[in-house]
Amino acid sequence: MHALSMSATMLLFWLLITGDFGILNITLGIASALLVVAISQRMDVVDHESQPLHLTPRLPLYWAWLSIQVIRSNLEVTRRIWTPGETICPGIIRIKSSQQTAIGKSIYANSITLTPGTITLRVLGDDILVHALSQDDVTFLEEGEMDRRVTRLES
Repeated sequence: MHALSMSATMLLFWLLITGDFGILNITLGIASALLVVAISQRMDVVDHESQPLHLTPRLPLYWAWLSIQVIRSNLEVTRRIWTPGETICPGIIRIKSSQQTAIGKSIYANSITLTPGTITLRVLGDDILVHALSQDDVTFLEEGEMDRRVTRLES
């Protein structure tokens, strides 16, 4: 199942970057995708973590929520920079993650970094070290909404 998903993903990517839907291009794309999957399986690198199919049904909803958070945070950071007298109070905090898998922790840490105003510095076990631009960013992370959503995504 993972090999089939990987093949389809690579073929779709091939078609998107080439923009050519002719028979020759599709045939070359299929051949390339199958060759890469065959080599990947031979190297034993296609597994549950590299192709997390179990996340697929819940990903669009999470991406939509994360996109809204990125836009909201971007506007907030822009407002803080452009508004005279606004305070920027950077700091480093340690937060706990409730994810059980490496991919869940990776999604959580990367989601924090994608959100303007916060950067994941280090993940060590269940602790995540985060640099935050303001107290609002710290509060948002401490409330745990992102953590809960990533945990729901991986379960």
